[in-house]
Formats: sequence, C-alpha cells, structure tokens
Amino acid sequence: MFKYIKTNKIFYGIGYDVHKLTQGKKLFLGGIKIPFPLGTVGHSDGDPVIHALIDSILGACGLGDIGNLFSNKNKNYKNIRSTILLKNVIKLIESKYFIINNIDINIITEKPKIKKYRKKIINLISKICKIKFNQINVKGKTTEKLGIIGKGNAIASEVVTSVILNV
Repeated sequence: MFKYIKTNKIFYGIGYDVHKLTQGKKLFLGGIKIPFPLGTVGHSDGDPVIHALIDSILGACGLGDIGNLFSNKNKNYKNIRSTILLKNVIKLIESKYFIINNIDINIITEKPKIKKYRKKIINLISKICKIKFNQINVKGKTTEKLGIIGKGNAIASEVVTSVILNV
C-alpha cells in the first residue's frame, strides 16, 4: 500500500444519486431487492446505491459518469438491473489497469432501515467489484424527517471510492 502512496497512484471519486419513491415499483438498494411498499422511479431499476457507486468509480478513474456510459435515452438500458451496469464498469476499469482499494457508502433514507440488509449489500458489491468484504463499508443515514427524503418520498446514496492504478 505504501509504495502506491509514494508514487501517487491512489485516486478517489465521489458519487451521488437520488430517486423518487412511488407505488407499484420495486426497490433495489445496493443490488438487493428490498421488500418495501414503495420502489424507486428510474430509467433502469433505479438503484441509487449502485448508481452512486458507478459514478464514484468512474470519477476515481477519470472516466466520466454514469450518464456518459449508460444514457437514459438509450432503450437498451430501460429497466436494466444496475448490477449489470456495474459489472460493465468493473470490466472497463480493469482494462485501464485500475483496481478498487475501498468503498464507503451512505444510504440516506428514513425507511427502510438499512442495518438488516447491510451484509447482503456488501457481499454482492464485493463479488461484483472483486474485492474483500472488509474493503466496503455501508452506513444507513436519515435526514431527521427533513426534506423529500425525510418525508419518505425519495432515497439517496453517496459513495466515496478509492482506486489504485495497478501498473
């Protein structure tokens, strides 16, 4: 790890996403289907955690953002599982010689409570990103009932990722 720090080959990216909640939709958070009466509105499956993760990875690698790669105007991505998009991003960064060092995720919602899904989310993301369980942290946060999220009308996520240029 120290040799990478000395040669300035560690990079960081941040991602953020928010999706409106509505009746009649499924709720996916971190790639996991969550039993909940409301689901997210989105062009794909509307998973704000995976979308923020993708943006943080792309940002760390200097490769743009999720909208550049997976435009919501492209019908091929309509209702696609966000985990498929994440797998494509991992292939892309590997082709550029990047590996993920660690991921820190905040899921911002009043309900559902994230604690009970934390391990499942980490397990799935660690497999897709090809990193160990202990390289990922997931936290559930609230807005103390303030704003659109606090009123239960949306869910957001913010993610910080560090990557190593492995050359």
